[in-house]
Amino acid sequence: MKNVSECVHQKSTWNKGRVAGQKPPLKLREIWALRVRLEIANHHRDLALLNLAIDSKLRSCDLVKLKVRDVAQGANILKRAMVIQQKTLQPVKFEITQQTRESLTTWIESRKLTSEDYLFPSRIHHCPHLSTRQYARIVKSWVAQIGLQPEDYGTHSLRRTKATLIYKRTKNLRAIQLLLGHTKLESTVRYLGIEVDDALELAEQTEI
Repeated sequence: MKNVSECVHQKSTWNKGRVAGQKPPLKLREIWALRVRLEIANHHRDLALLNLAIDSKLRSCDLVKLKVRDVAQGANILKRAMVIQQKTLQPVKFEITQQTRESLTTWIESRKLTSEDYLFPSRIHHCPHLSTRQYARIVKSWVAQIGLQPEDYGTHSLRRTKATLIYKRTKNLRAIQLLLGHTKLESTVRYLGIEVDDALELAEQTEI
C-alpha cells in the first residue's frame, strides 16, 4: 500500500531534466479569461483554486494542504487568513477578496466539505489532498485553454501574479516582501524580476 506521505513528497523531481526558469505572472486579461471559462463550465473547484492561489500568493506546497478551517469560520469565508509556511515556518497573512469568497463558498457547499476536510481533496483515493504535481498539471491545463504555452508557466506564475500587480501600482518593495512571506529581500527581487540596485533604492525609500 502506498504511504500518504508519497502524495505530498515526491521522491523524484517531476521536472528533472527540464529547463527551469522564472515563470511569468499572469496578466489581468488572462486571469479574467480563465475565470470566465471556468465559470461557464461550472468548474467550481478550479475556479476556487485559481482565485485563492492568486489572492493567497502561497507556494504550492502550502496551498494544496489548506483545510476548510484555514479559510472559513463556520459557514462564513474569512476576509483575511493566516498560514504557517512549510518552507520558512513563518506565518503569512493574506486577504481573501469577495470574488474568491464567493467561489470558495460555492465549492465548499457543492462538495459538502466540513471544517476538518482538505479544501482541495484529491481524486486519487490514497491521497488526501491535491499533490503539488497534480496542481502543476492543472495550472498548465488552464494556461493552455487561453492560448498560452504551458511550458512557459507554472504554479509560481500564480504566486507571482498579485504581487507583481501590486508592485507595479505601488512600487513598495517591503510590502511585497511581507505579502509573499519572504525572509530575504533578494527573494522578493527575484520574484519581481527587477534589478538589485533599483530594489535597494526602493527599499530605502519605503523604510519607516
